[in-house]
This record gives sequence, structure tokens and C-alpha cells, in this order.
Amino acid sequence: MAWSRYQLGLAALMLLTGSINTLAAKWADNFSAAGCGGTEEHGFQHPFLQAVGMFLGEFSCLGVFYLLVWRDRRRPEPSMAPSQPFSSLLFLPPALCDMTGTSIMYVALNMTSASSFQMLRGSVIIFTGLLSVAFLGRKLELSQWLGILVTIVGLVVVGLADLHSSHDQKHKLSEVITGDLLIIMAQVIVAIQMVLEEKFVYKHDVHPLRAVAPKVCRFFGFIILALLLVPMYYIPAGSFSGNPRRTLEDALDAFCQIGHRPLIALALLGNISSIAFFNFAGISVTKEISATTRMVLDSLRTLVIWAVSLAVGWETFHGLEILGFGVLLAGAALYNGLHQPLLARLPRHVEEAGGTAEREGLLRESTAINNES
Repeated sequence: MAWSRYQLGLAALMLLTGSINTLAAKWADNFSAAGCGGTEEHGFQHPFLQAVGMFLGEFSCLGVFYLLVWRDRRRPEPSMAPSQPFSSLLFLPPALCDMTGTSIMYVALNMTSASSFQMLRGSVIIFTGLLSVAFLGRKLELSQWLGILVTIVGLVVVGLADLHSSHDQKHKLSEVITGDLLIIMAQVIVAIQMVLEEKFVYKHDVHPLRAVAPKVCRFFGFIILALLLVPMYYIPAGSFSGNPRRTLEDALDAFCQIGHRPLIALALLGNISSIAFFNFAGISVTKEISATTRMVLDSLRTLVIWAVSLAVGWETFHGLEILGFGVLLAGAALYNGLHQPLLARLPRHVEEAGGTAEREGLLRESTAINNES
């Protein structure tokens, strides 16, 4: 069945804003500017401040949601079905996971390339699959186990590509390895988040905008992380820090750098605004089209990020990255069941009754070569 204009618009919005989100964050990281008190130029490395911006972007969806509700209620016949009653505190555990995982990923993005960052996020397949078996009682099909194994192979190939290309980048080998490990560590946290959201989203009829920015928890996450910037200003981090004071985060230095290089503000604005539209579009694509379509669009998003990074000179071309991306794509396809339509065309193939693969929830959505924060 052909897509409607609305569905095409959602797909294009997801692809565009998802690509802008990662590219804008990396663009901000690549800037250098003087800091406060006349300090010399240094890189804009403020991952926790960027994570606060991410939460601000997601929380901004709530205003749009209430605007749509207000407009709908003014109609003679409202089209929005009322959501089932639920406690907003149900979003608290996944929101805290989102906050932690996103902060770690922004730290990692300072240490590795944008394309590797995006590809390694595909490791979420491994952890969502294992956690769904352990905590949701789900039985994975053989193709899903094969998808997990293929994904592990893809991660190894991407890691080798990073090791071979580290001498061509501004990052040291130790930074690249640390960054890659942090990305994978963050995916464990993201997988926990997705397991929690799996139980929530399909138990309660929640509008996509409200699922992106629940009334209490996203605001809670934004406030907590913003308050944590204060102690981070004093916590020493040594060589792990990128600011002149060598503390975990220096928000004042970030604002001073923005004052000296206003383009940094543009990059941050692109990151903040794109995450809001990307999450809304992603959840809407799953509901309006399918989780498989979301996986395909996330894969295309990785290609766009890689192509732009090569075009602007942020990265150099390495054949291993093509191989790694292809293997990761194959793993995601196997896990999400993209091979099933091909098998269905083969003679003697008997389709199993049921058909719950398309709507298994956010676990399958999140397995695209993607998320956050």
C-alpha cells in the first residue's frame, strides 16, 4: 500500500532531524574558542551541558502536545481519543536511564567520529534482546539470535576501522577506544530504558508527543541534570576534562566560548530543536507505518551522517567502515525480521500465524542503527 503524504512527511522528518541531531552535536564539538578570563582557545567539550539541551528539546514537545489538545477540544467532534489514566511517575525510571545514557554518549562523541558513534549505537540490539528475554519473558526467534551474533561481528569490524583510522584524526588512540567503549556502555542503559518503555507505551494509549516529553519526568530529568552542573563545576576530572579548569563540566566556560564564537550557539540550537522533532517523528513512524520502517530510516540516517562527515572533511574514507556498516545493517535486519518478506516468496515457505513482529513495541524500534540522546 502506498504511503500517504502524512506518512512520507513523517519519514522525511525523521531522517532529516535524526541526521541533523548527531551532525549538529559533532559540529559544536569541533569548534574552538577562547573561554572566560582570556583563556586561550580550546575545544568546545561540554557534553553534560549538551545533554541538558537535549532534555530541553524533548521537554519542549510537551507544549506542542497541549497546543494540539487545545485545538482538538475546540472542534465539534474531537479526533484525539483520551489517554488512559496513568501516573507520570511511571516515566521516571526510563527518563533517568535516558539522562544517564545520553550524557555518556555526548562524552563519547567528543572522543570518536560521528559515523562510528552512530554505527556503534547499533549494539543496542544485543542488550535489548538479552534483557527482553531476562525481564520480559520473551522468547527470541532463531533469526533474532543470529541478528545479535552478526551485530557483534559488525561491532568488531567498526572497532577495527576506528583503530586503523585513529592516526588520521585529531583523537588519540586511547581516546577512540575509550569513546567506543563508552558508546557501548551507554547502549546497556538505553536497552534498560527501552525495556521499561516497552511495558509502558503499549499498556497506556499515550500520544507520541506526550511519550517523548511526559509532564513530570522529562522536566525532572532536565532539572536534575541542570542542577548537577553546579557540583560538576568543582569536581576535578584531570585529563578526562576538556575545559581549562580540568573539572567534570564548566558551563560558564561554555557560555564564554559561545560569546566568542556565536556559531556554536547555532550548532547547539540545531541539536536541541532536532531532537524534539526526531523523537516525535520516530514514535509516529512506528505507530503510523511500522517499527521496521523506523529501523530502515535509522539505517539511512547513519549513511547520511557518514556521507556528510566525509564531505566536510571530518573523517577520511576507510573500507572497513563500509564492511562494518553492512554487517551491522544485516544484523539489524535479521533481528527486526526484514528477511521474512523474502522468505515468504520462496516456494514451500509456510507463514506462521500470529504476526506480532511489527508491533512488538519500542524494543524493536530501538534496534535500528541509531536514539538520544
